[in-house]
Amino acid sequence: MGSAVRGAGARVGRAGHDGHLAARGVVPHLSLLSSLRPGSALRATIDGTPAAGWEDRRVTQHSPAGTGTPALTDADLTPLPDVRLVVTDMDGTLLDSAKNVPAGFWPLLDLMRERGIVLVPASGRQYATLAREFSGALEGMPIIAENGSYVARDGVELSSVTIPGGVRRGSVAYDVVQAVRQVAAGGRDVGTVVCGKRSAYVERTDAPFREQASMYYAALEEVEDLTAVEDEILKVAVFDFEDVEVAVAPALQPFGRDSAERPAQQVVISGRHWVDVMSAGVTKGDAVQRLQEELGVTREQTVAFGDYLNDVEMLDAAGWSFAVEGAHPQVLERARFRAPSNDDHGVVRVLERLLGVGHD
Repeated sequence: MGSAVRGAGARVGRAGHDGHLAARGVVPHLSLLSSLRPGSALRATIDGTPAAGWEDRRVTQHSPAGTGTPALTDADLTPLPDVRLVVTDMDGTLLDSAKNVPAGFWPLLDLMRERGIVLVPASGRQYATLAREFSGALEGMPIIAENGSYVARDGVELSSVTIPGGVRRGSVAYDVVQAVRQVAAGGRDVGTVVCGKRSAYVERTDAPFREQASMYYAALEEVEDLTAVEDEILKVAVFDFEDVEVAVAPALQPFGRDSAERPAQQVVISGRHWVDVMSAGVTKGDAVQRLQEELGVTREQTVAFGDYLNDVEMLDAAGWSFAVEGAHPQVLERARFRAPSNDDHGVVRVLERLLGVGHD
């Protein structure tokens, strides 16, 4: 089988992900057509002019003629009538570059709950970190954590997929830790986070690395030896202070391929500086599909927002998929629509239109 590593060697949209993308200005009028014909395009407009910040990305892929319907004005567009599930990535998508949830999101969350719409944060972050972020609004909220390997609601686990063997010698997690140690020995400024159900663990304890790790892992323990950790392991995350696609992703690429020793694991680049290794088949999209089944929600009743390669399957699981401006190029191509950037509060602005609020 081919490699399960996604994005290795691809050119990463660094400026957008790290928040250094120049501001593109506020789009005052954004709306959405309630349905699409097969192969058609949907474009939002600013006072009748096509808006580059919101467009159907499937046009060249699915339209035989390579063109779509004419640009539509706000008068032609209406909110979606039947949204039941909204799933959003956090870093680079809902959160701005300062890692804050936009203030305008919270009233929308209240409105969604009034209408029976389920909001699901979906992140590579740890459950404890996401629970802290939504501490005032956790009741009844499903959370997809650790890139889909752990799903919980009200502190109760709904599903999890662990790496067999923990971090014992011969396990995938053990071999990943050793591979990263070799990369570090070669002079690369990297560090490993072993992500367990109880806590996340690091053996590198310097302040710069600890600052990066604690941003995503609220429950974090320092240990002398990662291979001595006793916990159920959900994933191994590797941080590179430079571009993770240069050295770390290639070093971990063999784990994404079938071998005589083990089947391919899920290896995904989740940001410019992060790459994660999980059990085979673990994705945010798989977690979304399980929630859809539990809630009785269809793909066409699902809206999803993302920006990076670990969001691709999640976007595929939604009938209405949005990549924010500045997203990884592969994500922009995969999503049906493009929304304003995280620093322009794109998720909030799109949801306002989908829910029929915030109109001028």
